[in-house]
Amino acid sequence: MEFEIRIGKWVEELVGFMLDHFQSTFDAISTVVNGFGGAIDFVLVGAPAWLLIGLIVATSLWRVGAGFAVFTTAALLLISGMGLWTETASTLGLVLTSTLLCLLIGVPLGIWMARNRVVESIVRTTLDFMQTMPAFVYLIPAVMFFGLGRVPGILATVIFAMPPAVRLTALGIQQVPGEIVEAGKAFGCHDRQLLFKVQLPNALPSIMAGVNQTMMMALSMIVIASMIGAGGLGNVVLQGIQRLDIALGFESGLSVVLLAIILDRITQSFGRTAVAPRPARFAFLRRFLPVPAR
Repeated sequence: MEFEIRIGKWVEELVGFMLDHFQSTFDAISTVVNGFGGAIDFVLVGAPAWLLIGLIVATSLWRVGAGFAVFTTAALLLISGMGLWTETASTLGLVLTSTLLCLLIGVPLGIWMARNRVVESIVRTTLDFMQTMPAFVYLIPAVMFFGLGRVPGILATVIFAMPPAVRLTALGIQQVPGEIVEAGKAFGCHDRQLLFKVQLPNALPSIMAGVNQTMMMALSMIVIASMIGAGGLGNVVLQGIQRLDIALGFESGLSVVLLAIILDRITQSFGRTAVAPRPARFAFLRRFLPVPAR
């Protein structure tokens, strides 16, 4: 007698049931995500290349320093010179959309996780499961429920990249020193004031580390999501693989790496507890400015 557990068949029936009874819900989610992602993509792709490059370079100068601003300028001009600027802007839009959705869900969930032991045990187990799943597996439910295109790519990326935002938000709140929390209570803070005026400001470095990790994971997943039509640089990478085009594959891969370095350094700068004083970061401008008479 053969004994067989047909888990796959049960999942298939469950998916069919959900598609039959909740299709309107999936359509609504698809409309919202497509509108949100489409608006960001329209702004970034539609903006002149020089304007977007200037904004990114200015942010690099403000947050990191003159040396990195020079690197950012060279990197973005190289990407533009290779003819991949539109795909890079589209990839940036997909990453920003996915990261914002991750934070909208992940930060409140991390706060709830830090303040409730039962929720913490459930969410921690779920996150462990999510982080052990191969990245390609996330594409399957996205395609089943939302078809092909930008929306399933974004949603698969959100599921894949959300765990760091949840974990590091919870960790940051839990690691706020007890003396600071007690001082807040002693000054009459109720729960909401304690959260927004004491715990979250002190947990900000950890939360920003979560933002950084979430954005890096989103970028890696967006490239994989090109297999289901997400677009951007991932689509060019996929074309290079399919055609065995070494030049195209190298140029698109290099563009992904350069974009990742820029996003990583900029988001890291927001998580520092001690940011360099602004005059120090712009000290190189003094040599070009007239010295006021005393």
